[in-house]
Amino acid sequence: MRDNCDIHRVVDILRRSVESLAVPIVTEISRKRRDPFDVLVSTVLSLRTKDDVTRVASRRLLAVASTPEALADLPEEEIEKLIFPVGFYRTKARNLRQLARDLLQKYGGKVPDDLDELLTIKGVGRKTANLVITLGFGQQGICVDTHVHRVSNRLGYVSTKTPEQTEMALRAKLPAEYWIEYNDLLVTWGQNICRPISPFCSKCPVLVCCNQIGVTQHR
Repeated sequence: MRDNCDIHRVVDILRRSVESLAVPIVTEISRKRRDPFDVLVSTVLSLRTKDDVTRVASRRLLAVASTPEALADLPEEEIEKLIFPVGFYRTKARNLRQLARDLLQKYGGKVPDDLDELLTIKGVGRKTANLVITLGFGQQGICVDTHVHRVSNRLGYVSTKTPEQTEMALRAKLPAEYWIEYNDLLVTWGQNICRPISPFCSKCPVLVCCNQIGVTQHR
């Protein structure tokens, strides 16, 4: 990050800049009904899937199965039909059904509000677990996906090789007041402006703070 900037300035710029942009789909779903199960299901569906597809699939599935009990009772083939065409829909259908059964057997049908417990559930990785903690329960956590990892490194705020390394670096460095919203801000920015290939640097208000690390071509 450039010497004339700090993370407070970056967050302030992003807060104002994302107001006209669509929020990530899991955030959108969580705002309608803050339910950890909704967040868990929609996050699993969102992996390697575009937001528009995730939105439709999540609504279809949750309209039929809004609880672990209802999801566990659905045949796997029915889940596949409801979530198609999300990426890896057959694998996700199988994992979601097993996930629902795990919640019933181990946690009485409740989604655990502990990161380590969530990570013991098959199909739940750190991104999913952190989103459940932050968006589902409103607790402190830092969710890092490819967008958060990429933008944080391009800025020069962290210097890491993997999303998990980025999460640990942010936990040590990012002020706690920004932990929950940091994912929303950077995912929104990464989807719309700071794209993986040829980002829109020419219209990026964060450019005044950005070191553009790793950016070889931009618009």
